[in-house]
Amino acid sequence: MDEVGSLSKINWLNSSFLVLVPFFAVVGIIAHWLYLGPPGWGEFVIFIAMYFACGLSITVGYHRLFSHRSHDASWPLVLFYAIFGAGAFQNSVIEWSSDHRNHHRKTDSLEDPYSASRGFWYSHMGWVMIDEDIHSNDFANVKDLNASKILRWQHRNIFLIGALSGFVLPALLGYLWGGLAVAVGCFVWGGLARTVFVHHGTFLINSAAHIWGTQPYSDDNSSRDSFWLAFLTFGEGYHNFHHTFQADYRNGHKWFHVDPSKWWINAFRLVHLKSNLKRTPKHSIEIAKIDTQFKRCKEMLAKENVDTTLFEKRHNQCRDALRTCMFEIHKAKEDLKVAMENSKEVIKVRISEMRVRLETLNRDMKAIFAEMNIGIVSMA
Repeated sequence: MDEVGSLSKINWLNSSFLVLVPFFAVVGIIAHWLYLGPPGWGEFVIFIAMYFACGLSITVGYHRLFSHRSHDASWPLVLFYAIFGAGAFQNSVIEWSSDHRNHHRKTDSLEDPYSASRGFWYSHMGWVMIDEDIHSNDFANVKDLNASKILRWQHRNIFLIGALSGFVLPALLGYLWGGLAVAVGCFVWGGLARTVFVHHGTFLINSAAHIWGTQPYSDDNSSRDSFWLAFLTFGEGYHNFHHTFQADYRNGHKWFHVDPSKWWINAFRLVHLKSNLKRTPKHSIEIAKIDTQFKRCKEMLAKENVDTTLFEKRHNQCRDALRTCMFEIHKAKEDLKVAMENSKEVIKVRISEMRVRLETLNRDMKAIFAEMNIGIVSMA
């Protein structure tokens, strides 16, 4: 490595932890299997419970709640995230969120703590294993989090809380389940192995989600959407959407998107432990997709010295009309919810008329892209 990887820059605590925990997990699994037999139901249940408790504490708690303030949560859930987030061994909420806010503010630049522009392994885990002066943290960007007594308590006691919740708790639960043999198995599976799985699931969002996937909403940075990453990371894989609409409590905004973190938030909203869920309006999402598609078509035509002025004028007119029409439909639906019973039919007719207008505008936009694509194909 270069100057960044010099011995004086290595964070020996983090590096040792990231290397030794997987090593001890493998040794522990083999030894447990040889001397105490294969894992049973106790190990399986504790592994799954700890995996979800620690993983969701990162994706829902550290990320969507604390870093982005995408919703509000009651103090019991804040305490839950603080305890099991510590057990995920990714540092305190305050430090994690400060790094993450810097990542969004300076994505792909040298000031990005885990910039994907510096390579897969750097953004995956290398940045955790070295210390750089440029990324030294004064926590000035997380003053809102410092106001929480729970989060200040967690920050002061992060290693003790992490050890108790991440390693001691699964072993204790295993002992209560089936004695010493199950306690050892749960320590290995629910503690060591689970830590490795949660670590690298989170790390993949910093690395793979900035390298592989699609960019339907914006190509202003390296973030990408990937169903497979979403499946592996509690819904965090819809990363291009997230970077484009950071305040949204959802990463997978469509109902069929695999996003367990979104489902978790909604479930606790139903029992009034979550509130103020922030959602990006549909018209903003659709316009972002249209703008990104047009930008790519325009760039391809420009490479062949094709004048796109007329296309741009038509696109802007149609785009603005689409946005207005979709906004009016959204507003009419909101009006419908609060309207008196005798006025609902009038609003329904209004919505129906606007939907007809929307279909016409969508056809116009598709015609623009079709003409642009014909130009692109003819030049190939």
